Amino acid sequence: MTEGNRFMWYFTEEEKQIQKMCRDFARQELAPVAEKHDTEESFNMDAFKKMGEIGVLGITADPEYGGAGMGALSATIVMEEFGKACASSTLSYLAHSILCVNNIENNASKEQKEKYLPKLITGEHIGCMGMSEPEYGSDAVGIQTKAEKKDDHYLLNGTKMWITNAQYADIAYVYTRTGKERKNLSTFILEKDKGHFDFGSPIHKMGMRASPTGELIFDNSKVGLEQLVGNEGDSIYHMMKNLEIERITIAGISLGIAQACVDQCIKYANERSQFGKNIGEYQMIQKMIAEMATETEMMRNFLYNVAYRYDQGEKGPVVAAQVKLAIPKMATKIALDAIQLHGGYGYSREFPVERMMRDNKLNEIGAGTNEVMIMIIAKNLLKAAQA
Repeated sequence: MTEGNRFMWYFTEEEKQIQKMCRDFARQELAPVAEKHDTEESFNMDAFKKMGEIGVLGITADPEYGGAGMGALSATIVMEEFGKACASSTLSYLAHSILCVNNIENNASKEQKEKYLPKLITGEHIGCMGMSEPEYGSDAVGIQTKAEKKDDHYLLNGTKMWITNAQYADIAYVYTRTGKERKNLSTFILEKDKGHFDFGSPIHKMGMRASPTGELIFDNSKVGLEQLVGNEGDSIYHMMKNLEIERITIAGISLGIAQACVDQCIKYANERSQFGKNIGEYQMIQKMIAEMATETEMMRNFLYNVAYRYDQGEKGPVVAAQVKLAIPKMATKIALDAIQLHGGYGYSREFPVERMMRDNKLNEIGAGTNEVMIMIIAKNLLKAAQA
């Protein structure tokens, strides 16, 4: 399969155009500086702003607010194409477009959408989402950040941890506790300029180093009643619904990483000589490339099939958890195989495969760890069988 036609038969012409546009953008704006930003742990702000110019920051948002009005399939296409070039920038894109913009699109009032979405979609504002906490990662429902109602406002207290885009965020979509019961969770749209939140020191990571990560801190933060999304206690449903599309689309980043590893290995095997001939002529190398390429095509078919079905209304926690479990795990294997194929060069920073492996490991942890995905899949399958 050539670089120009890696798409599913059901892609519309518009989706094929998005694929080409994002591939061209990634090659021009992300790939040339990916290594630089990884080394410096710096955020590619220029590219992020240009994502607003090409119209993908609101990929799932209503055109009424400047969005593209598309679904999980188109969002996954963007993730794959960007992920091939720079997974870090793609993770920041996901946190903005899926965790912040998509949540506001699906759950906020018309007035809130009119206020926040246009500037988020153009890239004038950067968004993030606050869910995880220092003591509550996988157990998202157990979060302890509190919002206490005081007449015409709320007071927020607590800390959010591992928040992508935290240091650069203008808008934060934040889950809080508004009652003693475990499931009494509520959401607020918070503004940095209004002093609704502060952020702590940046978190230095093994991979995804060009995607800023930090804490959101709330210390008696005074927040107006108009910042509440929906009603108090609504947010369990909001949270679980958005986790499905998050898990599908983050798997798209892993697909992009896997494909980039395959492409890099093919290039290297045709250029690197050992014992008087290109290493691509050795059967062991051919076996590695053949298996990596085949595994990547399996990933592509599985992921896009799930994204397509999601857009057709076939939603549910199991298939989203299955792609989130299978695809990042397989991409890590492919990245490790790519390092092995490159030998000593693969372990050095001279070639990008070591960065791809470091970046992809996050996708086995974020949006729910592999172990949590196993619990979700097994629990739902066993419950369905009992019923």
